[in-house]
Amino acid sequence: MQGGAPGHRLRVLFVASELFPLAKTGGLGDACAALPASLERLGADVRAMLPGYVSALDAACDKRTVARLADGACLLLARTPDTGLPVYLLDWPELFRRPGGPYQDSGKQDWPDNLRRFASFCAVAAQVARSGDGSGWQPDLVHAHDWHTGLLPALLALHPGPRPASLFTIHNLAFQGNFPLDAARAQGLPEALLTPDGAEFYGQFSCLKAGIRYADRLTTVSPTYAREILTPAFGAGLDGLLRTRAGDLVGILNGIDTLLWNPAADASLPVRFDVDHLAGKQADKAALREELGLDPDADGPLVVGVNRLTHQKMADVILQALPALLDQGAQVALHGQGDPELEAALLAAAAGRAARCAVRIGYEEPLAHRLNGAADIALTPSRFEPCGLTTMYAMRYGALPVTRAVGGLADSVTDIATAHPDRACGTGFAFSDPTPEALADCLRRAGTLFRDPVAWRRCQRAAMQRDFGWEMSARRYLALYGDLVTPETQTRPRPGPISGDNGGRPPALRPAVRWSGAGRAAPDWAEAAD
Repeated sequence: MQGGAPGHRLRVLFVASELFPLAKTGGLGDACAALPASLERLGADVRAMLPGYVSALDAACDKRTVARLADGACLLLARTPDTGLPVYLLDWPELFRRPGGPYQDSGKQDWPDNLRRFASFCAVAAQVARSGDGSGWQPDLVHAHDWHTGLLPALLALHPGPRPASLFTIHNLAFQGNFPLDAARAQGLPEALLTPDGAEFYGQFSCLKAGIRYADRLTTVSPTYAREILTPAFGAGLDGLLRTRAGDLVGILNGIDTLLWNPAADASLPVRFDVDHLAGKQADKAALREELGLDPDADGPLVVGVNRLTHQKMADVILQALPALLDQGAQVALHGQGDPELEAALLAAAAGRAARCAVRIGYEEPLAHRLNGAADIALTPSRFEPCGLTTMYAMRYGALPVTRAVGGLADSVTDIATAHPDRACGTGFAFSDPTPEALADCLRRAGTLFRDPVAWRRCQRAAMQRDFGWEMSARRYLALYGDLVTPETQTRPRPGPISGDNGGRPPALRPAVRWSGAGRAAPDWAEAAD
């Protein structure tokens, strides 16, 4: 893959807050690991950048220091232990070497200094993007992901002089990184960002709005979601701004890592299987029933849900529908974490019917694989869903999804009842209304088909044969990169005036806008570049 000058291999800096197996809380970590690996296989020169969490520092291989910063921080260059992807780690102990998760402490409370943490991360990423890492590697394009990196396109756009192109991907518009304006001002952010024409959002500072406002181009993770977020119903207050940038927005369906999620080679499964040899799936079902203490002789379907236990993922609706589902003869196994009240209520509901219902709070990657390997039906409803990787994982393992036809779920699941008889078989069951009744009715449809083994096996095979690999999506990203990176566009102005609900004339800037990284520390190796 070439970009820029003839013969030049396109260099991409891929900046995210999660990247499996170094850090993961959900689908963001999976996508940000698999896409760069696919891009590299297609010829791009990709380096990722990630905060130096304890988990990342422990798991990364071949770590070496490439730059020293103030406050005891340094920038490391390492490789991921699975694919060998080069990855920069911002090892800033004060900000990132903490117990708990990337965004919350062990009590599930947001870190109070999250703005400083991710603003500092973006500041260092911007320096690498503009000046390189000191070894001669400098990107042609920066690909940033979700609110944690939303400041990065803004810092690039507001800086005078040459800069790489920027692409910003919205993985979930509901998570916006909103903070008090005074907190943003205290970080030393440019005043241009603190206005409605910048990243001010209903009296707060929005990191997500900064990315949407200032990136050269925008993507999101499914075509349907790209259309939905232009509407008030799904736009989370940013639909006005998104409509003004609709010409720069494209929806590209995420893929999955088909090597990692492969029932024929999955070391987490007691027995491996594939689309032509499904006896192993029955053995995995028996093993999981024993592991979870479920009745081994039940003849109904095993319904599995591996998802966050949140309002978005309709965990409250699953809780309300659970008695009806169990009364239909199904067994249910749920695995995830989220709202503490929903976690407690689901545990209590399962305790009363332990032979038919099991709930495991938390997230364990091997258990997620075993659950998919054993499942007949995957429970993946959502009030809104940008993409829905868990649904793709389930289909890969022969579990037919029961889901809601929104966002990426509508793009990846063909409802069995509405599938055209002259075309490929349907691959799951979809409903419209986010209610317990609609969910229970959809599960009843699934249970009816389950009792027809021939029809069930036909649809199961169709689901397993869907190609959810990353290559097609990666090629679309490469084409988009190529549009952004040309010899004529290496020096880019900031995006032009925006009009609309969140618009107005962009403010004039002084000849030089400087920011030293959260108002405290700047890379000593980047000062001369400014």
